[in-house]
Amino acid sequence: MNICIVGLGLIGGSFAKAISKKTSHFCMGMDTNTDTCNKALADGVIKQVVTPEQMSLADMVILALQPKTLVQFFKNNAKHIKKGTIVFDTCGVKKAVLDEMLPVANQYGLRFVGAHPMAGREFSGYDYSLESLFDKASFIVTTDGAEQTAVDVVCDLAKQIGFATIKVTDANHHDKVIAYTSQLAHIVSNSYCKSDTINQKEGFCAGSFADMTRVGKLDVKLWTELFLANPRHLGDELGNLIQKLTQFKTAIDNNDATLLSQLLKEGNDIKVKSLADEQKQKA
Repeated sequence: MNICIVGLGLIGGSFAKAISKKTSHFCMGMDTNTDTCNKALADGVIKQVVTPEQMSLADMVILALQPKTLVQFFKNNAKHIKKGTIVFDTCGVKKAVLDEMLPVANQYGLRFVGAHPMAGREFSGYDYSLESLFDKASFIVTTDGAEQTAVDVVCDLAKQIGFATIKVTDANHHDKVIAYTSQLAHIVSNSYCKSDTINQKEGFCAGSFADMTRVGKLDVKLWTELFLANPRHLGDELGNLIQKLTQFKTAIDNNDATLLSQLLKEGNDIKVKSLADEQKQKA
């Protein structure tokens, strides 16, 4: 299969490296950064640098761009992709993207699948891409407007390059859960970093500090787009978190050990149950 990857940053570059090393597919690529294209070509992770017009050579197109750029690129260049080609994106939000992409895909007879590789790093760009980035990670596929045969092909490729869990769902459910598991976590971590006390941390840090601050360092442009593309679900999660934090503050301000213990026990019990459920699923 001829695969064209549009965007050779962290995710696109990692797809190119994993596909070229773990499969027999012919991998082509394009990026607005000429140096990136040359590096990928020299590394052997793509066999050919292509233009948008040459996407007609591909049997599958992977769009690894930030949401707004991705949508605009697809609207401008879908005409160059041959009819029947499987196209999937890698965006961290699905409904807002699919609402704009699916009509274009249908117009040109393309088999579009919304996807989200649950993998990343604190760094961006091709230089930080890894062949192993997707090893044992989760790959989410949305069924909205997608042919089952196209979904099957995309899922098979995901397995070939190392994804351990394939989750098939719809776009709205994806956005609801991802608001909690990913987007909220980035906001909490980023907010946590804004205390002046961070400047006095030397010698006072252990694993909890590292865990809380890891995703506070982020690609500002990307996460701004992702948050604003999922306002309802993310707003709901933020409101719930603010309510829970307010309860803790009230208990501490009032020196209320009973309430504080109750709140801590509630969270602890939920986490313990979650861990037990995870172990059952692995068994």
